[in-house]
Amino acid sequence: MRIDAYADPGTPDRRGGWRYLAWLVRRQWPRCLAGAVLASVWMVLLAATPYLMARAVDHGLEPGDLGALAGWTGAMVAVGGVNAWLGMMRHRTMTKVRMDANFRTVKVVVAHATRLGAALRAQVGTGEVVTIGVGDVQTISGSLTAVGPGVGAVAAYATVGGLMLSVSTRLALVVLLGVPLLAVALGPLMGRLQGRETEYRERQSVLTARIGDLAGGLRVLNGLGGKGLVADAFRRDSGRLREQGYRVGAVTSWIQALGMGLPMLFLALVTWMGARLAAQGRISVGELVSVYGYVVALGWPVAFLIEMAHQLSRGVVAARRVVTFLRLEPAPDEGTREAPAEPSALHDPTSGVRILPGRLTALVTTHPSDATDILDRLARYTPSDATWGGVPLADIPLPQIRSRILIADPEADLFAGTLSNVIGDEETPVRGAGNCATSHNSAADAKQRTGADEWAKLTAAIHAAAAEDIVRALPDALETPIEAQARNLSGGQRQRIRLARALHTDPEILLAAEPTSALDAHTEATVADRLKRARKGRTTVLAATSPLLLDRADVVHHLVDGKVAATGTHRELLDTEPGYRALVARDAEAEAAAGQAAQEGEPAR
Repeated sequence: MRIDAYADPGTPDRRGGWRYLAWLVRRQWPRCLAGAVLASVWMVLLAATPYLMARAVDHGLEPGDLGALAGWTGAMVAVGGVNAWLGMMRHRTMTKVRMDANFRTVKVVVAHATRLGAALRAQVGTGEVVTIGVGDVQTISGSLTAVGPGVGAVAAYATVGGLMLSVSTRLALVVLLGVPLLAVALGPLMGRLQGRETEYRERQSVLTARIGDLAGGLRVLNGLGGKGLVADAFRRDSGRLREQGYRVGAVTSWIQALGMGLPMLFLALVTWMGARLAAQGRISVGELVSVYGYVVALGWPVAFLIEMAHQLSRGVVAARRVVTFLRLEPAPDEGTREAPAEPSALHDPTSGVRILPGRLTALVTTHPSDATDILDRLARYTPSDATWGGVPLADIPLPQIRSRILIADPEADLFAGTLSNVIGDEETPVRGAGNCATSHNSAADAKQRTGADEWAKLTAAIHAAAAEDIVRALPDALETPIEAQARNLSGGQRQRIRLARALHTDPEILLAAEPTSALDAHTEATVADRLKRARKGRTTVLAATSPLLLDRADVVHHLVDGKVAATGTHRELLDTEPGYRALVARDAEAEAAAGQAAQEGEPAR
């Protein structure tokens, strides 16, 4: 049974941690059954070796029967060879069980995160998702060893108990009752471990989220002089997590110590009782040898049973966290009315912004968050009374809105992959398309690989975002691997790649916040001209204060405290609105300084 990392994982059981683990077993029950059978036979044959040894001593060695001795010895060698093969197959099968559970859990978590969409960050922190993906997935997959060695340990334990009956009823009762008593002794510690592990995981997710926030806002903290205060708070939280980790480690160490010590005491008791019975002549020398062998063979199943209980205890905690995440639901979509069939106006009553179809509209405000809030309302990322063609956005099914209205976030995630994949989301890399305008052969080869239409869209998007120089500078052009979040690109390059990706989508309505804020004046002017041409006849909304962008806009809304204070063209507002003129002039001075820096060989890209 092959593991397909891309197959449908199925619908997980979200009713609890134990039920989720059971669902993982059911989804691959043939493999789990094979692992249980292999482990059971492997451990039973481990216990059979002492039995064969006892027969060799009693029927071959003691009476001097070389034929019987050779026969029983050969049987032991054969059993050992078979058991070596069984052990290898058991380990291979259980590795597949763990990997399947790992991939399956990752797929259901990622699929649910995608389903939650914009509601994800509102309901759960980034640290929680990271903790699930990094730690809980591994813990859950590791706990599934219970279906292999765990079942085999129970089978071997019962087999040894049965074999002991042929030697001594008293020894058999000690063996059969000893392990349940060990479970009773370790039970309270297992429950305590679950509580400590749960608290530790919660603190870990909070601290992980804080690390992400610090990494993202370190530059701002430095500027405000608040890095020391945040560092002190992080140090305190880290100390609390460390102390909680010590508590978890203390319980775990007790479990491991008792898990090793109690079985040894138990097996020592069985050995002592067997030796006394042999000294009293109640069992033979061969049976005494078998008792020693059974004691050694019992070490495996007892150790596996204790390890199984430990892993299941941790696995249930991790599964509960996954189930809690899977129970999150996206914002309800109660839309039943159709979106406008033709390009129509967007209207936000809260701010008074009206976006006419087919126009390039700019939103100008002193506070960027005001413009961002408007874009979120127009794209229905936040509840509002916004309308589209007179129809409330809340009444339109969300899939229709997402397929026609795109909001280009300036900090949108960039996933790892080739540059062509990052921009065009194509599975087939664009070979030889490196320079976008270099050799005729490379362009022809790229067209043949991707298709004329896709090639035209890709090159048009790169051109509109003035990103050709990025492609030319990369060693393998469009096939160059891009790291997660495009860490191997500069800030200005990342911004243009995000813009190219949005333009490649070619949405009916494009909403973009500060799409050129990290660019120098020359590059920004190029982007402004090309963006206007590329989006001609399409509805485009830009939240920006750059005069280079505003001068290309058909309509500019000047916002004060989140409300429309004036509407007109850029030049009209410069002549009639002092507040607008002051705001834009400040940006113009910044752009002039950036242009001067570019001329001196220090482009702000």
